[in-house]
Amino acid sequence: MNRIFLDTDVLLDFFFGREPFAGDTEKLLHFCAERKISGFTSPLVITNIYYLLRKTASHHSVVDKLKKLLQIIDILDVNKKAIIYALNSEFKDFEDAVQHFSALHYGDIDVIVTRNVKDYNKSELAVFLPAEYLKILDFKN
Repeated sequence: MNRIFLDTDVLLDFFFGREPFAGDTEKLLHFCAERKISGFTSPLVITNIYYLLRKTASHHSVVDKLKKLLQIIDILDVNKKAIIYALNSEFKDFEDAVQHFSALHYGDIDVIVTRNVKDYNKSELAVFLPAEYLKILDFKN
């Protein structure tokens, strides 16, 4: 089964309905809900999404949206080792480094799905834009 890490920007596209990107994330989340792929993200992504959504909606509304999201995707652990790997890495963006090393070493992740592919140029994992990843899936979109 495909195990994908969904980056902050991809999930924000969905929640904010940012076109033309929201539809691709919606498809990916649909495949997660159908268990055709396994979706993961990090606690950092969830807190970032909460913070940004909270600027436009009530706490209760944002919490409900995040609870629904967590019914179809899982959260990776971020531990001290992932932080140390990130600190010692050549990633320019520390948050992306933390997410990368959590996905690589502790999540058995196959792919990182992001719109900031360049931020993951030091990744040991495959990195795709959502539209690119959808094209390589073996089942109907």
